[in-house]
Amino acid sequence: MSVTTPARPRPRPADRLGLPVLRGHGLFITGNLIDSVGNGMLLPLGLLYFTDVQGLPLAQVGVAVSVGQAIALPVTFLAGRLMDRVGPKRVVVWANILSAAGFTLFLLAGELWHVAGAYVLVQAGINMYFTAQRTLITHVTEPEERRAWFAFTGSLRNIGLAAGSAAAAGALAVFGKGSLWWMIALDAATYLLAAACFAALTTTPPQPDDAAPSALVTRSDNMRRYLLLVAANIPYVLAQAILAVLVALYTTRALGLPAAAASVLFVINTVIVSGCSTAVTAHLAPKIPRRAVAAGYLIMAVGMGAFALPAMPHLAFTAWAALVVAIALFSVAEILLGPALSELSVSLTPEAAGGFTQGLYQFSWAIGMVAAPALFTLLLEAGPLLPWGIEATLCLIAMLAAPALKAPNRHRRRKPR
Repeated sequence: MSVTTPARPRPRPADRLGLPVLRGHGLFITGNLIDSVGNGMLLPLGLLYFTDVQGLPLAQVGVAVSVGQAIALPVTFLAGRLMDRVGPKRVVVWANILSAAGFTLFLLAGELWHVAGAYVLVQAGINMYFTAQRTLITHVTEPEERRAWFAFTGSLRNIGLAAGSAAAAGALAVFGKGSLWWMIALDAATYLLAAACFAALTTTPPQPDDAAPSALVTRSDNMRRYLLLVAANIPYVLAQAILAVLVALYTTRALGLPAAAASVLFVINTVIVSGCSTAVTAHLAPKIPRRAVAAGYLIMAVGMGAFALPAMPHLAFTAWAALVVAIALFSVAEILLGPALSELSVSLTPEAAGGFTQGLYQFSWAIGMVAAPALFTLLLEAGPLLPWGIEATLCLIAMLAAPALKAPNRHRRRKPR
């Protein structure tokens, strides 16, 4: 008598793409996408609006924007404390409302202190959103799909930013700079729509392990481990700022390439990250987060070397080939690092998904983004190889620190009653 083995179910197309189960998460997906479109539409054009539409001087507007963003830095910790009291969903909702209020103030800003105040609100909303968004993912998804969701939301963010930027560029090309006023009004509305999507979510907090340690020495060890993660995240933050801050200046001033070169590299990065994040995370990336972090930083360091190659003596002819290889390596490293670091940020210690630790982790993002423009422009002025050499060195240091980022499996999803 023969025994038939039941046929294995055929894998879903979504499984091949590395996508998590999306059914039932429409509001969450829509909220993330709309928030990203809002960022892509206007944040790169804020300076243009205040200088060309409102007629304010460029240098002073730049100072006002920096002051506003700096004042909003402590919001990461305030958002963390608020998240512990009311949960991440409400913080994400209020963050979008705050950003909507900030962009509405753009329409009324006629003086420099108005500009600073508007950017305080906008940046405070952004800091609040990212302080709570990672923890919110743990409240709406299953633990075994968590890194897949971090990869998927990263892809959504890239798609949304690209779509928003394309919409803004199209409006400027067709209607001119006067369309900026209408884009700002529309942008404020998109943030309110995202807030409505997040407000309608049903969330379930993850259930902590009953064996959570209570000894003071263990808590101290956990905090040291989490601080190591925060420090290891900074090279990734600086790398993310490279596309916005350094690439355009480097390609035009140091390499003598046309201004479109930076846009081409940005498009390549967006296509690779948007199209490959979930598949690479599911099928190629190391399953253990700290190993994915180590691999990502090694590839990022090699990518920095490729960026620097055309600036070396007698190698200017390699510019286009080296830059394309560099941005491809950069994109692969981004795919490995982003989801793994985000997963560690909510799972490295028993308190990782809590308000204080998430505020601390987001502070590394906020301070890195504030420091990056000054740091990279100063290094580029000192020599075209310096920015890439410094960033490569930081990536290698973070790679060596990655094995210490060992995260216990501390959380389980609470089953709905």
